[in-house]
Amino acid sequence: MSNELNSLESDIEETRERLATTIDQLLYRSSPKTIARREVASVKAFFVDEKTGAPRTDNILKVVGGVAGFVTVIVVVRKLSSK
Repeated sequence: MSNELNSLESDIEETRERLATTIDQLLYRSSPKTIARREVASVKAFFVDEKTGAPRTDNILKVVGGVAGFVTVIVVVRKLSSK
């Protein structure tokens, strides 16, 4: 009986420790600073090759082209709507 009780108490303590670790990990992952760091790293990885540090000109040109196209559409729409 005493042996079973000690085993049960040990299991309960291990479960508490695992839950505490899981909660700590969830709090870390959901922290605004952690989320911001992950997003910044993701954006940097899109524009810069992580291994070489060289800029990814293909991705940069895609974004620049998209922005230029959007600005062009806005300018044309404004000119058409002002007539």
